[in-house]
Amino acid sequence: MNSVVREHCFFFSLDRLPAVNYLSISYSINGANYVSECSGIEIWRIENFRPVPVPKSAFGKFFTGDSYVILKTTALKRGALRHDIHYWLGKDTTQDEAGAAAVKTVELDAALGGRAVQYRELQGHETEKFLSYFKPCIIPQEGGVASGFKHVQEEEYKTRLFVCRGKHVVHVKEVPFARSSLNHDDIFILDTKSKIFQFNGSNSSIQERAKALEVVQYIKDTYHDGKCEVAAIEDGKLMADAETGEFWGFFGGFAPLPRKTASDEDKTVDSHPTKLLSVEKGQAEPVEVDSLTRELLDTNKCYILDCGLEVFVWMGRNTSLDDRKSASGAAEELICGSDRPKSHIIRVIEGFETVMFRLKFESWPQATNVAVTEDGRGKVAALLQRQGVNVKGLLKAAPVKEEPQPYIDCTGNLQVWRVNGQEKVLLPASDQSKFFSGDCYIFQYSYPGEDKEEYLIGTWLGKQSVEEERVTAVSLASKMVESMKFLAVLACIHEGSEPIQFFSIFQSFIVFKGGLSDGYKNYIAEKEIPDGTYTEDGVALFRLQGSGPDNMQAIQVEAVTSSLNSSYCYILHSGSTVFTWAGNLTSPDDQGLVERQLDLIKPNLQSKAQREGSESEQFWELLGGKSEYPRQRISREPEGDPHLFSCAFSKGIVLLQVMEIYNFTQDDLMTEDIFVLDCHSDIFVWVGQQVDTKNKLQALTIGEKFLELDFLLENISHEAPIYIVMEGSEPLFFTRFFTWDSAKFTMHGNSFQRKLTIVKNGVTPIIDKPKRRTPVSYGGRSSVPDKSQRSRSMSFSPDRVRVRGRSPAFNALAATFENPNARNLSTPPPMVKKLYPKSVTPDSETKSAAIAALTATFEQPPSARATIIPRSVKVSLPAPKSTPEPLSKENSMSSKLESLAIQEDVKEGETEDEEGLPIYPYERLKVTSTDPVSEIDVTKRETYLSSEEFKEKFGMKKDAFYKLPKWKQNKLKMALQLF
Repeated sequence: MNSVVREHCFFFSLDRLPAVNYLSISYSINGANYVSECSGIEIWRIENFRPVPVPKSAFGKFFTGDSYVILKTTALKRGALRHDIHYWLGKDTTQDEAGAAAVKTVELDAALGGRAVQYRELQGHETEKFLSYFKPCIIPQEGGVASGFKHVQEEEYKTRLFVCRGKHVVHVKEVPFARSSLNHDDIFILDTKSKIFQFNGSNSSIQERAKALEVVQYIKDTYHDGKCEVAAIEDGKLMADAETGEFWGFFGGFAPLPRKTASDEDKTVDSHPTKLLSVEKGQAEPVEVDSLTRELLDTNKCYILDCGLEVFVWMGRNTSLDDRKSASGAAEELICGSDRPKSHIIRVIEGFETVMFRLKFESWPQATNVAVTEDGRGKVAALLQRQGVNVKGLLKAAPVKEEPQPYIDCTGNLQVWRVNGQEKVLLPASDQSKFFSGDCYIFQYSYPGEDKEEYLIGTWLGKQSVEEERVTAVSLASKMVESMKFLAVLACIHEGSEPIQFFSIFQSFIVFKGGLSDGYKNYIAEKEIPDGTYTEDGVALFRLQGSGPDNMQAIQVEAVTSSLNSSYCYILHSGSTVFTWAGNLTSPDDQGLVERQLDLIKPNLQSKAQREGSESEQFWELLGGKSEYPRQRISREPEGDPHLFSCAFSKGIVLLQVMEIYNFTQDDLMTEDIFVLDCHSDIFVWVGQQVDTKNKLQALTIGEKFLELDFLLENISHEAPIYIVMEGSEPLFFTRFFTWDSAKFTMHGNSFQRKLTIVKNGVTPIIDKPKRRTPVSYGGRSSVPDKSQRSRSMSFSPDRVRVRGRSPAFNALAATFENPNARNLSTPPPMVKKLYPKSVTPDSETKSAAIAALTATFEQPPSARATIIPRSVKVSLPAPKSTPEPLSKENSMSSKLESLAIQEDVKEGETEDEEGLPIYPYERLKVTSTDPVSEIDVTKRETYLSSEEFKEKFGMKKDAFYKLPKWKQNKLKMALQLF
């Protein structure tokens, strides 16, 4: 071994830890010791029975004469690190090197805490998980370290023929360059000096052909420097074109292909009975049982579970290193029989079994008590630390605590219907965010996307709603999506499992007890159940929750003491008597929601503030007396690590088969298929454009079936939100899980045709982006409500229509556009940033003329500042039934109205900043000021600061501040008492 290689050697030093059976590991690379501590891949090649690191530049390059150890480390959302260890054996590797790789894999797992899943990978028979690390494929090269890597340099480019198999990952194998290698079932790649041909067997699928093109692209880039022609040859297409003739010319001319002969790759063991064997002293003995249960596995032993194509080695937590090595050796001997196909060996440690292993058992507990998990891991870390090793990778990382983000524009237009029997009833704007637990609702939300108007149509199913109305809600919502040619995302949401997107759209959301629908009323009458529907005069208790004024909820709970919780604030009322209660564990942010929710639930009434521990007797009397109540905040299902599954079903939807796609990318989404993205807290069903309409309509049923079957055995809720996402209409809260290129889904054709275009052109073709469309309206009404849904900083009353912070002249204009019956919101949430005025309807010509006459006086475009500062007024007019005006006109109208809004702020004699805005000192603008400024938008106090004072207080300029997420803006404003 040369000196360079010797410097990169590392050694496994093994020391038994009493009682915990963990082993330590010391990596010595150029004199530095370390333990893997981050996500990624590390690869070692076995040289002279020692593992030698492979440089990253050579990752994915394997030699047929070598053995390798591959460590894949994944950082999970819960803070832990997951390790998968693979040992790859080339077809020409020596038995000694293969044995060394197997032993080093066991030792590496022990050193990492005994939690890794270990896989035996045989060249040509790799697992899909292993191949997913090296997409699109691996093409092993001849040679190896034992032969000194001596290769004969070819004077001429060698023509090679490869066979490709696989729909999601591609197994590539070089076969003899002869016509006899071709068949009708597979896909072949002929790599010549100047051109690469892909031959598509007539029985191959479109998805397989598309995946094989990724291999073509890999060969083109790797062996031709990206400079060669590509041709696709269809099986059965004779000499119809020049490229087909050129392809067959390499084989001496066209001739019928022979039938495919069975090979080792084609052998299946589907009928192989599953057998459990116990390993003692290196010998595997069958365990005679009628059914497999978890109780059969003894923590002091190792077992082999022979499933045919998969052979699992289960290692008890209390087994020794020698026991584990012996069990691995017994598994190797088991699969060496000549009558067996090539099997995968997967080794798992007690307590960290894979889903596929657990599924082999008829019963497996949700949680298994495994002794000495974190304790043992800590002892390993302590031992290594004494040896001077960085042990960060061995310790469980702290989970990343991130405030969930909605990933949706909240400035759109909202319509809500309540389901009543077989119909839906449109709710007025003032009642759109007030739901009853006994009812079902349908909502339609349209909002500006990246390059077009986007739509979200969903159902909300109350906990006390009746089944008939649930079915009606889903059916009506599905028809709305279908009528829009599946351009909208469909969401199915259950009460208590609402996602952050839902709350962000509704902003202030209230759930009352009882119901108003005929279905609910009939149900309680038949069952003779007392009607507990909320009334303003009765006794009611509301739990308040949320993160701020643009995401706050009030949930009516039983008016008893046990409903209280120290981590929440509450509103309790009985007629005109109103109490607010703040638990000792609540934050100022929580308490800040109380006044805002009072304005919605009991406006214009004085409340009596109660602090936990100092309540009045009257407060306890309304709740029926004192009793015990919880203190911990109610936990919601956290978002988990995303998993992508391809779905196939037969016999309607009775049999649903899924296959996980590891290390997924956008390219794994095939337009002919349906996929499920499982995030634990919610799931997405993605439907390709080429899926037929009948199957598209089954998408929601597939999602429900997926939740029911719980393929990951993660105890997922059957009421988790389900999103149906159509190809080409993916929202940001879906695409964030990918590195997304929207241009790929604007291409025409099937998966193969699209990728062929990319491979031939070298890049994704640029397609003209569609312009925004006017939102579709249902029920004969505009999708823009009579009051703008995102402009909630307006104060309305039947007698006085006045917009906060604007001059009387501007208020008079705004008053002509507002609904006099809308509710008065005295403490509204923050304002929207953009205006999206709609074209007017024929019955609003007067308003249109008024707007046109007024805006005609503003010939100059607004300043850059005008597009940054949020407004406290957004004028939205009903959308027309006719074709909308061009987008440029909408933008022009929007700009003029924004200019009007700014100029109306400036009164004669007021101080203005350099951009024409009135400015006031910080001491007069803050909430606790003794000399507050009147006639300002109280939700945008910071806009009235001078540029200098704004930078002094916030530590940044105004334009930088308004680029921050809304929640972060609010937090900064709260800290400065400007919120």
